Amino acid sequence: MASRGVRIVAAVEAAKGALVLVAGLGLFELLHRDVQALAERIVEHFHLNPASRTPRILLDAAGALTDERLAVLAMGAIAYSTARFIEAYGLWRERRWAEWFAVVAGGLYIPIELYELVRRLTWIRFGLLAINVAIVVYLARVLWRTRGQAAHE
Repeated sequence: MASRGVRIVAAVEAAKGALVLVAGLGLFELLHRDVQALAERIVEHFHLNPASRTPRILLDAAGALTDERLAVLAMGAIAYSTARFIEAYGLWRERRWAEWFAVVAGGLYIPIELYELVRRLTWIRFGLLAINVAIVVYLARVLWRTRGQAAHE
C-alpha cells in the first residue's frame, strides 16, 4: 500500500495537471478572437488603471499574442498536464519510476524558484519554493528507504 504522503503528492500533481489542462483548453478558446480587446475589457471591468504595472503586463502580453502563439502555449499546457497526470498515476500506483520522475522534475524547478525568490522576495514565491523542496526531500527519502526493496523485486 502506498504511503499516505506519496498519495498526497500524487493528488497534488493531479490537481496541478487538471489546473494547467483547464488553462490550456481556455487558451484554445481564445484562438481567432481579439485577445487585446478582451484584456482591455477585463481591465475596465475590474476598474484597474491600465497604466499601472500589473494591468500593463496583461495588456502588453495580450497584444503580443497571435493564434500561433496561443496554439503553442495551449499545446505546451496540455503536454505539461499530461506529464503531471502520468506522474500522479505512477505515484498513486507506487511505481518507483514515478518517484524518480517526481524528484528529478521537482528538483529542476528549485534553481528557477530560487532565482525568482532572489529577484523579488514574496511570501508566495517563498511558499512555493518551500513546498517544492519539501516534496523533493520527502520523495528522495522514500526512494532511499525503499532502495533495498526495489533490488529484490
